[in-house]
Amino acid sequence: MASMTSEWIEVQIQCSLDAGELLALLDDPAVPGAWQEGRTIHLYWPSDRWSPDHLARLRQTLLRLADQGQSEPEIVVHSLPDQDWNCQWAASVKPLRVGTRIVIRPSWENVEPAVGQIEIILDPKRAFGTGHHATTSLLLEWLEEDIRGGESVLDVGTGSGLLAMVALRLGAARASGIDYDPDAIDCAREYAALNGFGPELSLRCDTLAGEDPHDLVLANLDRRTLLDLAEPLAGSTGGTLLVSGLLLEQRNDIVDAFAQAGLYVGRQRDREGWLALEFTRAESCEGAGR
Repeated sequence: MASMTSEWIEVQIQCSLDAGELLALLDDPAVPGAWQEGRTIHLYWPSDRWSPDHLARLRQTLLRLADQGQSEPEIVVHSLPDQDWNCQWAASVKPLRVGTRIVIRPSWENVEPAVGQIEIILDPKRAFGTGHHATTSLLLEWLEEDIRGGESVLDVGTGSGLLAMVALRLGAARASGIDYDPDAIDCAREYAALNGFGPELSLRCDTLAGEDPHDLVLANLDRRTLLDLAEPLAGSTGGTLLVSGLLLEQRNDIVDAFAQAGLYVGRQRDREGWLALEFTRAESCEGAGR
């Protein structure tokens, strides 16, 4: 931890957002950590780097999200001694089991995976895609069901690289993760090294443009970004596209946009008000009932 501050500012937000999504939108390097407990997001600032401007920026970000269909959440601000912050941070991150085979754990928690289970070690730094939020777990469950072995996978907005790493552990031959945020890619590369991945996993700070088609494309993004990327996502999809990060009421906008890009909706799943959708190329749907 770079800061030697003896006190921290904790901001608690009651909402249905993902902590990693909110941090990415804030893009505030002063925030060294965050964690999520149900519908409560905990954000932390060193007290010597906190100011009313940070609170105003947070409120503006939440208001922008409210314009996209989220209700404006309650914000509670208070201070914490350094020792209490460290204890809360370590205690907040517990092993997570998703589906029947996937185990995600921090390095300080020992778990003995059962026969056939896979393990990913994640020590959250800025809450990029720890797997706890419904938008991520829905895609993890689909990966467990859909990976048969040998696939090429593209993870757009990769964050921690979790989805790409799980795909490889499940049997994909190669995976690429791209993200516009260099901090996310730096974290993802650290996680990849910690978990022993090599050249089969490519992680880069980039935009989605001119990507070769992949067997499976993953996009855990917000509604606006999915709409903006409908064409390039369709162009990078050689087989199946799985999207998440959507509210239930945003379904029709996304389905219409991807239909115009030549992808048609198949399966869907929802949890806690969040929605994940499967899309396939138009030519693969010929003769199938809709």
